[in-house]
Amino acid sequence: MVLHVAVPAAVARIGYPQRWHRAWLVMLAAMAIDLDHLLADPIFDPNRCGIGFHPLHSYLAIAVYIAMLAAPRFRIIAIGLLIHIGLDAADCLW
Repeated sequence: MVLHVAVPAAVARIGYPQRWHRAWLVMLAAMAIDLDHLLADPIFDPNRCGIGFHPLHSYLAIAVYIAMLAAPRFRIIAIGLLIHIGLDAADCLW
């Protein structure tokens, strides 16, 4: 969980040095995609990989997040979403 806060902070500091606070907060807001876990039964299963299981962690959703990178208006939130997905994918490997 610490990485879900620290990695966006580091990316915001490096990628958006003039407005890193705002960029970091927007990237943190990307954690709201975990609300789709509330649709699962059980809500938390330590042995379940969320990638491809939860609606906002689906491969279609990930493709949308990648496409969002092309639009400057949505780029920061897309980066936050992809960081979140990447960290969740790393959890699946453990």
